[in-house]
Amino acid sequence: MVIGAGIVIGNIFGFVRVAVTAYYLGTHAKADELAVAISPIDTLNQMLINTMVFAFVPMLMLREGAERAALFRTASRIFAYIFGSLTAIIVLTAPLLIRVLAPGLLPEQHIVAANILRITSLSTLAAGSTAICSALLFTQRRFGPSAFNQAVLNIFTIAGAIFLWKMVGIYGFAIGYTVGAFVQFLVVYFPARGIAGPAAARLESTPWKELLAKPGAFIVFAGLISLNVIVTRAHATEAGSGMAAAFEYCMRCVNVVIAYLVSPVSNSLLPEIARLGAKKRSREAVRIIEKTVLLVAGAAVAACIGGIVLRKPVIALLFERGNFTAESTLMVSGVFLGFAPSIVGWSLLEITSRSLFALNRPWLPLGAAAIPVLFNLVFSAAMRASGYTQPQYIGLGASCGLLLAFIVLLGMAHGLRKRFDGEGPVAGERETELVGAG
Repeated sequence: MVIGAGIVIGNIFGFVRVAVTAYYLGTHAKADELAVAISPIDTLNQMLINTMVFAFVPMLMLREGAERAALFRTASRIFAYIFGSLTAIIVLTAPLLIRVLAPGLLPEQHIVAANILRITSLSTLAAGSTAICSALLFTQRRFGPSAFNQAVLNIFTIAGAIFLWKMVGIYGFAIGYTVGAFVQFLVVYFPARGIAGPAAARLESTPWKELLAKPGAFIVFAGLISLNVIVTRAHATEAGSGMAAAFEYCMRCVNVVIAYLVSPVSNSLLPEIARLGAKKRSREAVRIIEKTVLLVAGAAVAACIGGIVLRKPVIALLFERGNFTAESTLMVSGVFLGFAPSIVGWSLLEITSRSLFALNRPWLPLGAAAIPVLFNLVFSAAMRASGYTQPQYIGLGASCGLLLAFIVLLGMAHGLRKRFDGEGPVAGERETELVGAG
């Protein structure tokens, strides 16, 4: 209930944040500068948080007392160096990154976007450290400090935009976002430090492989999925002024739907999948995955159709005020037409992939995650060469790539079930029968 409340409140303030952005910037060139700089960092931070929590909660749960605290301190120290180095690299290479992320921006826009990227990149150190503290808090079932992470970020971004607009203009968004990230870190740091207790002896041998390999698989998967969005945003900058911003408004709408389709289902499904896998009942686990995918597919298709039908009035209701004009509504609704089908492929790919991770089959989702970005690269290049730069084509490559990846992954998962025939469930059932007979 606490995590659910955090998701709801975070999304409410997320829409307010986008509405404030629409009011001040609309779909003008300045909106593109903000979108191409702050959105990749926002995606990176969420990716780090989800990965660290997903990887470290099970690791910490396997340890107790001083051993758990020692692992927490060791992980905090190692990943602080990693996150700090990542932040430094982004700061130093910001102009080059902007040229890659937004090839269609004008040279004068590159300067502003690079500065925004530098400011927001400082939040990555805070976000990564927040994730590790949250993992420790979750082991004690203390969800409150972490549940409202997105809400805190959005509130401070809104405050920075409103109160700093007259002084620093568009940079107020970036300053507010970064301050919010460090505030959230302090919110989780002090209760986590209270659980860990005073500094004690470190681990006798650092489990490097466990600390780096397990989060590494998750972060590669999430990175490939995020890269699909980055390719689409880069393509949007080449389609004309305001297109990147229009795509960003669509992303906000799509992300909310995907969050509600994926999070509740995966949070309840993964423990069951892991339990069945541990009991050598993998065929039964794959059958449950397929049934769940079928149910979610119905909801995703309904959400996609509803979004397409109601896109214009909903977008106008949410964003059309200030510098976000009726022309902006038409532009965003056009982009949404091509990107809305990603609701189906993205949500189903996420649920299937997370389930296979829980079943200890990480290579299947890792292979499938490369399909959307490769398809999107080819599709975007073909659209540019053919001169199709209309809004509805911008997100179509991402949507088709995600759907194709899900179909491939589902086929591989179904192949697993056939491979398990006569092994998993049967062996488990026989073992249970023998124990009962004994």
